[in-house]
Amino acid sequence: MTEATTALSQHWALAVFLLGVIGLCGFMLGVSALLGSKAWGRSKNEPFESGMLPTGSARLRLSAKFYLVAMLFVIFDVEALYLFAWAVSVRESGWAGLIEATVFIAILLAGLVYLWRIGALDWAPQGRRERQAKLKQ
Repeated sequence: MTEATTALSQHWALAVFLLGVIGLCGFMLGVSALLGSKAWGRSKNEPFESGMLPTGSARLRLSAKFYLVAMLFVIFDVEALYLFAWAVSVRESGWAGLIEATVFIAILLAGLVYLWRIGALDWAPQGRRERQAKLKQ
């Protein structure tokens, strides 16, 4: 037997799988092209979501605070994943792992306190916060 035949006989399951995937994709594209709707109209190009007609433009300008909070969420969420990985292997890491995790949490807490102190977590502008403080008095 040639080398190509030997390789194919060893990996026949992969070859059958790939042929099946290609065949299934071709079948789905062909059926949707044959049976799909071909009507065109003005309302066909409008987005329709959850039974509500769109109002206004999709180009909304959002405050930078939304992006800041999203970035902070992602940062602290990724750190939570690191802590989860540490918690899974806590017995193998021993006291050294506990000390490292404690230092890691302390650095995270220091970063969170810093962000809180500079006002990165405050949603309201300074004027609105002062008015709310006056109302509370």
